[in-house]
Amino acid sequence: MRKRIITKGDQGVMPPDQTWLDLENLAQAELTSEDVSHPIESALKPKEDSGWRASEPGQQTVRLLFDKPLRVRRVRLVFHADEQERTHEFVLRWSSDGGQSYREIVRQQYNFSLPDNIREIEDYAVDLVGMTTLELSIIPDISGGSARASIGQIRLA
Repeated sequence: MRKRIITKGDQGVMPPDQTWLDLENLAQAELTSEDVSHPIESALKPKEDSGWRASEPGQQTVRLLFDKPLRVRRVRLVFHADEQERTHEFVLRWSSDGGQSYREIVRQQYNFSLPDNIREIEDYAVDLVGMTTLELSIIPDISGGSARASIGQIRLA
């Protein structure tokens, strides 16, 4: 039996036997908007956590178009909300035909409540064979407030 004791800080850390894909070099990004001080590259780099943020409030879409079809077994999303309390909703979809049709992976709502609950980590075991497109649609505040969508991290393995 192999065991490992985890501390509170270890929870959510990538297991040592998996490697994140280099999304910056494997895909092109399409965005509905982008704050110049928080570009999408910040959410895709393995060592960074500053993330992407929309330049305007309201529903936003981030789409990754892969140069060649991929097999993805894990999707990890990290969201941050430290500006205001809100409930956000996101939908994660994938396509194997260049975005002609999509299959939903997950639709999730999450309540951010300051100051204690400002980070959401979603980690999914998947088997997406031949993925050509990954689409993330975010409604930053389902009540229609002025919050801007943001993503701390997008990781695929």
